[in-house]
Amino acid sequence: MGFLEDQIRRTERREAWEKVRTAVIIIVVAGVILVALASFFSYSKDTSVTVVYVEGELSTGDFFGNGATGSEYVGRLVRDAADNPLVEAIVLRVNSPGGTPAAAQEIITDIEYAKERKPVVISMGDIATSAAYAISAHGDRIYANPDTITAGIGTIWTFTDISRWLENEGLNVTVVKSGSRKDMASPYRPITGEEISYAQDIVDASSERLITDIAAARNVSRSLIEDGRILRGEDAIRYGLVDELGNLHTAIDGARTLASLPRSSAGDRLS
Repeated sequence: MGFLEDQIRRTERREAWEKVRTAVIIIVVAGVILVALASFFSYSKDTSVTVVYVEGELSTGDFFGNGATGSEYVGRLVRDAADNPLVEAIVLRVNSPGGTPAAAQEIITDIEYAKERKPVVISMGDIATSAAYAISAHGDRIYANPDTITAGIGTIWTFTDISRWLENEGLNVTVVKSGSRKDMASPYRPITGEEISYAQDIVDASSERLITDIAAARNVSRSLIEDGRILRGEDAIRYGLVDELGNLHTAIDGARTLASLPRSSAGDRLS
């Protein structure tokens, strides 16, 4: 009987321990679920707006830093924020002199994707010109500082000729090419009049697309922007290129305000 009683006591202790362990597990799991629910339903305002930094020269690629930003890098962050249900609005902090038209076109595509889902607001830093302004024009609202340098809209192609220096130094460069215009951007020889005309056609076509897009996005007159002039932030407001003066925090507050307004199925702000 002593052996049987001992077995019964051990069984009872084991069953009691199992009950305690099960209760502890239930409490822990419930706690995790409550924390998750609290995070989902009560996330702070500090995390409801995502800020994407666009700094330095723009070109296509997936990189950020050393004075340059890639379109794929910006696009990925913008789309992630657009698809994140915990993000109410997106702010692009733009501090860039511009870059390639192709990079701007890729970023614009991603901004338009995001605008179908939530507000996208632009905050300009020291400078937001040319291609950097082109992407800014697609924001729901643009904020700039009084002395932010902006506009400078247009396309440029610079040719350098060091052929005279080479000649003076007694140096010679031989180029073997497949076509007459293959080396038209070469610094080793002067550009011809025909090549200048061809380059002008390319620049004009690129600039026309840029200006047409900005004029449509901001509803401004072409005559105000087609000469490529730069503007201070507070002057850009009079031109219709900037909506309001303010810093990054002003833009974040503005984005929260836009996020509280109803949005149509097409992604436009409703009055």
